[in-house]
Amino acid sequence: MLSRTMLSRASLLPRIARRRYRSHGADIFYPPSRGVAPLIESESKSRRRFHKQHTTADVLLASTETSNSPSVKNALRPSSCDPAAESSMRMTQPLSSKVMTTLSPTFQRFALKDKVAIVTGGARGLGLNMTQALCESGIKAVAIFDIQPTLGESMAAALSTSTGIPVKYYNVDVVDEESVDSAVQKVATELGQIDILINSAGVAFSNIPAERYKMSDFEKTININLMGSFRIARAVGRHMIAATATRTRPASSNADLPDRSIILIASMSGTIVNYPQPQAAYNASKAGVIQLSKSLASEWARYGIRVNTISPGYMDTALNRVPALEGQKEMWKERTPMGRLGAVEELNGLVVWLAGEGGRFCTGADLRVDGGYSIW
Repeated sequence: MLSRTMLSRASLLPRIARRRYRSHGADIFYPPSRGVAPLIESESKSRRRFHKQHTTADVLLASTETSNSPSVKNALRPSSCDPAAESSMRMTQPLSSKVMTTLSPTFQRFALKDKVAIVTGGARGLGLNMTQALCESGIKAVAIFDIQPTLGESMAAALSTSTGIPVKYYNVDVVDEESVDSAVQKVATELGQIDILINSAGVAFSNIPAERYKMSDFEKTININLMGSFRIARAVGRHMIAATATRTRPASSNADLPDRSIILIASMSGTIVNYPQPQAAYNASKAGVIQLSKSLASEWARYGIRVNTISPGYMDTALNRVPALEGQKEMWKERTPMGRLGAVEELNGLVVWLAGEGGRFCTGADLRVDGGYSIW
């Protein structure tokens, strides 16, 4: 039974936790049809070691339940004075041709000169940061695929203005096969041969126990995260294959093929089970993305196409910078050997390496960037 002190602490938390819905690069909150209050009454016998034992009250403070009240929506909205609540746009200075000639051979392998990229979910969050990283690496042009026209247009214009690199927005929904195929063809026509794909579009419905999970929400998660990854990878892959000599080559003799890279953003949730929030559908979808990447890497290596996944851990994004998640965030940090959340910029170097010549011999890999979370 909870003590009076524990009940008092738990009562301070707004009746909030909710379903998290990150739509194709847009972090919004999806109002559910009924409240869900996951109450974790006992600690699992298989809990991770090396951390303090949390009381039931601690878990209550980190757990959430759904409500459509104004107070809940305010609690979930990032503060206007919080830098993570704003777009993560920053001043971006690309590599100039003159600077590139002064780089050592090692650093030149990180330059993306003459390459064209597509970034899905590229209007904000991780996708926007990755788009900026591509621009900073001297890329020829970038296409942002997103379902938010106003934000997408403004971010593309801002990047183009600050870098002088063509960044163009396309209104694309990764669940729409025709929309995806048409947009990829437009990019090839308007910007040129596509060399790089970064798929960052995705959704997450969290804090919903599996026994209460609606099949419609499960299907939506799989449709966007897994099937969406396949739709965009297939469309871009077809374009890349068509531009490459289609004769079969053994892996040992394809060094003369063009180097093209597909990067699917997965998650450490594809290989571990998160604590304390239940999110079976999301975890399953990201596990599927990792295996999809390996399969595509095996099939397309003969065309000079590399396919890899990046699996972030808990990142310090606007989605996680809300009062409702403070309790959970402390638990996440305690279970991370490095003791903190990751900064979104800490993915950029890996993205550029995989996209360019530096990662030319890397394919079929799942690269986890989680501060060590998955090793405990």
